[in-house]
Amino acid sequence: MSKVGIIGAGAWGTALAAALARGNNQVELWALEEDVVESINKEHENKRYLPGYKLPENLTATADIKKAAAEKEYIIMGSPSLYLASTIKKFVDVPNVADGSTIIGSLTKGFVPSDDGPQFVLDTMEKALPACYKNSTVYIAGPSHAEEVAMGKITGLISASNHHRNAVKVRDLLRVPGILCYASFDTAGVQVCAAVKNVIAVVYGMLDAISETSEIFGDNTESLLMAAGLNEIQTIGFAMGATHYQTFTSISGVGDLDVTCKSKYGRNRRFGQDIIKTDMLSRFENLDDLIANVNKVGYLPEGAIACKYVHQIAEKKNLRLPICNSLYRMLNKETQPDSVISELIQMKVDSRELGLTRWW
Repeated sequence: MSKVGIIGAGAWGTALAAALARGNNQVELWALEEDVVESINKEHENKRYLPGYKLPENLTATADIKKAAAEKEYIIMGSPSLYLASTIKKFVDVPNVADGSTIIGSLTKGFVPSDDGPQFVLDTMEKALPACYKNSTVYIAGPSHAEEVAMGKITGLISASNHHRNAVKVRDLLRVPGILCYASFDTAGVQVCAAVKNVIAVVYGMLDAISETSEIFGDNTESLLMAAGLNEIQTIGFAMGATHYQTFTSISGVGDLDVTCKSKYGRNRRFGQDIIKTDMLSRFENLDDLIANVNKVGYLPEGAIACKYVHQIAEKKNLRLPICNSLYRMLNKETQPDSVISELIQMKVDSRELGLTRWW
């Protein structure tokens, strides 16, 4: 039994807390909202972010972030990327964090903006934490919709860290009923997969919506798009320091991309569908306006936010990413949704640019 603090009571943070509690760990979940704390402690349900799923009675919640972090063997961050550093600074002076005795991991997906351009989640964390955490934080990812984790359905995760012992320790912590976890030392590759698969899933959702009434697009077409999308993820990954090609052929790459594109729980797929079916983008002037007013969407499409940072990375590193770039231009109101799909799928973009010729 380990003492674990999870910082952030969104759907994914709550679901992982429930899984760890089922594994007989002592888990304390920090929530910003008092109503979330009350519903978890009194009714054993997160009615705001994960309604309808019963939580273990040994899972407790608190609105005191320092209490959630204090005297814990593990702290797992589940806060949004834009608030990651500021949230860490609220408990950085807790003794077990200040002296580096607690292992700290993160569930946060995406890139984080900085003066030097988009940076990884772990880099952001380590800049906010004491110096002793340099190259020792852990990234947790994999095909893992919160709803199924909350139900206890078997799920695969990756525990990635430059600190090999910490990667293995978090792997062992997460090996609870319903979760199969594996250690990785390719932090760059795993973080890129977790961020960029959401971008691909938005385009996949658009194609999925169009395919419902199309005579030329179908399941075969969607698989074509997914294969090309995986190639773009790999291109960005190696450009940003990925060390193992197996990262992209394992659950971090193929697995996470597949479930994000195809699952009924996928918010990014849903966002792509809504672009076609409800003219979602008419509510926003451009991509920056969408990001600033993302609450108008009604749910969080991480891929739309990540798309901006992927575009910045591609420009800086001179990468050819037809799918990601097409989505960026569409979200920025430079082109129309139907044009994006036509250009990508009807071979108006050369197949070599989609990265497909390397497999033929």
